[in-house]
Amino acid sequence: MQTLLKKITPQSLKEAKEILLSGGAVAFPTETVYGLGADARSDDAVEQIFRIKGRPSDNPLIVHVHSDYDLSVLVKNVKPYVQALREAFLPGPLTLVYESRGTVSPKVSCGLETLAVRVPSHAGAQELLRYVDMPIAAPSANISKHVSPVTAEHVYADLAGKVPLILDGGQCSGGIESTVCDVTGDIPVVLRSGLISQEMIESVVGCCETYTLRAGEAARSPGMKYKHYSPRCRTKLFPSEALADAENCFREIVESGETCYILCENAVCERFPSDRVLDLGKNEFEMAANLYDLLRRGEREADVIVAIEPAKKDGVMAGVLNRLRKACAE
Repeated sequence: MQTLLKKITPQSLKEAKEILLSGGAVAFPTETVYGLGADARSDDAVEQIFRIKGRPSDNPLIVHVHSDYDLSVLVKNVKPYVQALREAFLPGPLTLVYESRGTVSPKVSCGLETLAVRVPSHAGAQELLRYVDMPIAAPSANISKHVSPVTAEHVYADLAGKVPLILDGGQCSGGIESTVCDVTGDIPVVLRSGLISQEMIESVVGCCETYTLRAGEAARSPGMKYKHYSPRCRTKLFPSEALADAENCFREIVESGETCYILCENAVCERFPSDRVLDLGKNEFEMAANLYDLLRRGEREADVIVAIEPAKKDGVMAGVLNRLRKACAE
């Protein structure tokens, strides 16, 4: 299969719609990461997403719709507080998990009676979703477990020959996946941390909890269960308070003759050779935006990435740390 990479134009949108209506998959940009989209109403189309990515069949997908889409077609029994969350954060990097009406393929939610729905704010994503006017199931547009893509070139590196079309909308501004929040109960529950923090949700609705997956439970959200976001080189991760240990590890790897890069926040960079530093940035939003791009650069150039956790742990940084720890997991 030939894979075409095209800017978003009326012609490329027409091509994307034809592919989606025929049961195919198209990669497209969002403000978080690039998505691999297919018609959420079709069992065959949804199954194709899992095949292309090599994604475990019990890892749910998120449905993407445009900002004027009638969500009542997809979900039911919406709690009163949900409207406040929609007004505060949508369109944007917040996925809400509702009770499903069953109007999309059950394979989207892996047999669960819930449905995760997102309204992306990226202008190109909105153009596509309005043009096709259908619910699009879309995980990140990469091979399963690899680092998520934040440019069209990242998608091409992973999926060339596997998808017919990649819509190029530039580099994603957010850099990590959306926050996923279950709104089926009386209190919203964060299932996956992201760019909308628990504290931000609490500021709107007053109370919000965080969920931890228990052994044997079905994942209620993507990103909960499996190793994710991993570069194709060795990694070592150190907590912020173990900086001296990270320095020693870096030195030992370099002395062994291997190429080692340090992934760290800006405040720590000066302790290492500048040509071996992957600078995450100065604040949580810069670090979220830079993380995946730097991991992909590191895997291209280094034998080992030694990562040092940023000192800040709460807010949006909880999402950054979640991705960094999964990326460096054994």
